[in-house]
Amino acid sequence: MRNGGKISAAIDVLTDVLNRHQPVKSAARDWGKRARYAGSKDRAWVSGLVLDALRKRNSIAYRMDDESPRALVLGALAFAWGWDIRQIDTAMDEEHAPSKLTLSEREHLVMAPDPSAPPHVQGDYPEWMAPMMARVFGEEATVEAQAMAVRADVDLRVNTLKVDAEKASMPLKSAKAEQSRLLHNAFHIPAKDPSEREASLESIPAYSKGWVEVQDAGSQIAAAAANAQPGEQVLDYCSGGGGKTIALAAQMKGKGQIFAYDIDGKRLSALIPRLKRSGAHNVQLVHPTEPVQLETLTGQMDCVFVDAPCTGTGTWRRRPDSKWRIKQGQLEKRMSEQTEIIAKASEFVKPGGRMIYATCSFLMEEDEDRVAEFLSMHPEFTEEDAAGAAIASGLLTDEGANVVQRFRMPTGSVRLTPRRAGTDGFFFAVLRRAG
Repeated sequence: MRNGGKISAAIDVLTDVLNRHQPVKSAARDWGKRARYAGSKDRAWVSGLVLDALRKRNSIAYRMDDESPRALVLGALAFAWGWDIRQIDTAMDEEHAPSKLTLSEREHLVMAPDPSAPPHVQGDYPEWMAPMMARVFGEEATVEAQAMAVRADVDLRVNTLKVDAEKASMPLKSAKAEQSRLLHNAFHIPAKDPSEREASLESIPAYSKGWVEVQDAGSQIAAAAANAQPGEQVLDYCSGGGGKTIALAAQMKGKGQIFAYDIDGKRLSALIPRLKRSGAHNVQLVHPTEPVQLETLTGQMDCVFVDAPCTGTGTWRRRPDSKWRIKQGQLEKRMSEQTEIIAKASEFVKPGGRMIYATCSFLMEEDEDRVAEFLSMHPEFTEEDAAGAAIASGLLTDEGANVVQRFRMPTGSVRLTPRRAGTDGFFFAVLRRAG
């Protein structure tokens, strides 16, 4: 496909995302079924342009004085991809391209950013979230949000149940993976140029062998704060896809027992092939249809990890469409669920044991507020130094240790963001039950 046709396709896909409220993946897949002539590079180009238009939706609409899918796509070409008017003109003259640029579009495509634009415009986040952004980030809200509106690297965790970082590094060279600056047993693949196709990890032998797992560095650091020891009894209370379950198994060197629980049996069953690939043999699945029942674990766990369902604001770089779908009512619902989940999970912590509460959200309403509420109602628990716990695991590099210490909150919890740490947005706290 030529650029004009791909631009037209991006406008069609973005129209489905905004008007039909489809996730980008679904809208792009539907377009791909209609456009059988489009190759994998064409599909990646179109999806990449749509995602970048969504990442910078507010600022593009403001500069274009138009929030239509066409304006957003054209603005993304100019403001995110760095195309000049000549490049855009050339593409719009091609077959199957959208109609040529209007005079108004030309004028707006060359306009400089307005430094007086409202924070939610400059930072590309929903306007109703402005008070929450100001609360957590203060005067740095805009620059923090801007760091969430760019493409993210792909982070990999080395599965030390099978291989060490040195051995894993060799086959990862083909994917241009680089050693993590934050974690000893991790790599990252730098984000590609906007128009390039992302590397397929499934084609890397190290992935199929179970040598590496895809896991954001922030998530890896949160898992490190559990500091799970060989021989312990550990419950991953909201295991989901099982990324942290497998990370905890590696910390425990396959010794002891991990119980992976999730209310969604379908998600839990998806963990089975990951476990087989990873070689983690000390994991038991816990679900009403499984032999091991959750109630039998009450008061027995050395460590309970709670990666609570949340708004996912910390993943905006990877899922930019999600930030425009979130509503105030959804946040309030998540907060209510988190209150219930953390209280229920605490019942499985034995005297002297610990609980890690984590979210992939940067909102204090889902983070510190939920921890403070829990502690006010459960005086048998106290908050500990989460940064110290992560460092004690031995998994962090010196730079990683400096990062978690720098962004440790007064109460002991840690908040990581793309700007602060180059990770997704992540929060974690360590709570200890009295012995």
